[in-house]
Amino acid sequence: MSLLKALFSRKWIIPTIVVLLGMALLAWLGFWQLERLAQRRAANAVLETVLASLPISLTGEPLPEIPEALRNREVTVTGTYDLDNQVLLKLQTWQGRTGVHLITPLLIEGSDTAVLIDRGWIPQEAVEAGDVALFDKTGPVTVEGYIALSQTLSRSTPTDAFQPEIYRVDVAAIKTWLPYDLYPFYVIQSPAGKEELPFQVEREIDLSDGPHLGYALQWFAFTLMLGGGYLAYVQRSLKKGDV
Repeated sequence: MSLLKALFSRKWIIPTIVVLLGMALLAWLGFWQLERLAQRRAANAVLETVLASLPISLTGEPLPEIPEALRNREVTVTGTYDLDNQVLLKLQTWQGRTGVHLITPLLIEGSDTAVLIDRGWIPQEAVEAGDVALFDKTGPVTVEGYIALSQTLSRSTPTDAFQPEIYRVDVAAIKTWLPYDLYPFYVIQSPAGKEELPFQVEREIDLSDGPHLGYALQWFAFTLMLGGGYLAYVQRSLKKGDV
């Protein structure tokens, strides 16, 4: 009996269908990884354009772009910190040490609008000792940094009760605590090159293709291995006369 005829004989039809379905699933996973690769490359192209763009000056006026299109865009802004409404972003680490990030509204000069600034990391010991005020910065300041999107969870609901400690930078929630308007994103301050607290985190930029191509090749290899192994098994059975 020929191999092709045997594959669809009464004895082998069910295993053949199962193997074909398995190969289809493995191949689909491979194409899915290729789709993710294309998405990543498209996102990288957008990020490269953003990184090459000139910094935005935040003046309090509405920006034409939607917040998602501004992610990672470099900005400069001048104003005065509202230290009375500063909050602490908990569970942050720096070189293995626990601590918090200082999230402070910056009242933009000449405007009624503010923007949240992630001023950087301070150790947990300073918080427990009540020394957070040591890192206050008063008077007019000019901040350079880059835009980060609000960390809102879909199931979360803003509350009017002021929270001095938070676990995510939910701009919409923080806005309900303040008597002025906020930009719908926050700014992570860029390192100033000084070894002093609060420490600003270096921005990590990854423009690689990621692991998607490798994963796709693996799934396609598994597809061929399953099909080839099954054909070899049926062929050996035919030679033994186990039809």
